[in-house]
Amino acid sequence: MISNRRVTVGGAGRALWGPAPVTYGLIALCTLVFVIGPASGLDPAYGSGDAALAAQRAWFHRWGVVPAELFEGSPSAALTPATALFVHGSWVHLLGNMLFLYVFGVMTEERMGRVQFLLFYVGCGYLALLGYAAANADSEQSLVGASGAISAVLGAFLFLFPGARVTSLLPFLFFLPLRFPAWVVLPFWAALQWLAAGRASDGPGVAYLAHLVGFGLGLVFAWVRFGRTTRVRAAPAPAPEGENQP
Repeated sequence: MISNRRVTVGGAGRALWGPAPVTYGLIALCTLVFVIGPASGLDPAYGSGDAALAAQRAWFHRWGVVPAELFEGSPSAALTPATALFVHGSWVHLLGNMLFLYVFGVMTEERMGRVQFLLFYVGCGYLALLGYAAANADSEQSLVGASGAISAVLGAFLFLFPGARVTSLLPFLFFLPLRFPAWVVLPFWAALQWLAAGRASDGPGVAYLAHLVGFGLGLVFAWVRFGRTTRVRAAPAPAPEGENQP
């Protein structure tokens, strides 16, 4: 989690937490799509056992990215890097992604603005999945999930709020909650994705390459879009009464 501290843009004392309708809407939409799909296990119409597994495969094939089919020129296949952003493979997959989106999306949306954040999210997510598909063009495995888009949000957050403190749970420290600045946590996360991508084998699993592409796109976008504007910085604490200068 990130700390709820007041930050300012251009010296104005404007709080950057608060309503973030795009972030909340994306979370709601992803949750709804998952609940009505076969992977949630909540709709008995999909059956159970082998029937449920077959329904899940068909669902992922229809709405997910299949690299071997993506570059065949089919208009419907060209849309799948966008539709796949709203499809998840399990409750753990969904909840993990939505937690990251909630933690890092709210402040990023506030900084970018609603429309720009939505276009950024979908555009970077599309390109992240497209990049993964291009690197695995012969794969017939379906790729689903918002991880590429959320990784782009992490990359943008790193540039926009490098000093924001993030509460992290580290396994090798017995999952103690520790607070580190974003410039420590997020590059460490990206390094883990890089190492995992190098060890990943072909076939189903986590698309670490999509995470890396998304993270890089988000970082570059924020640098190009906001690099020449006033950086976000922590606001100084107000002086106690009696110490204010006339």
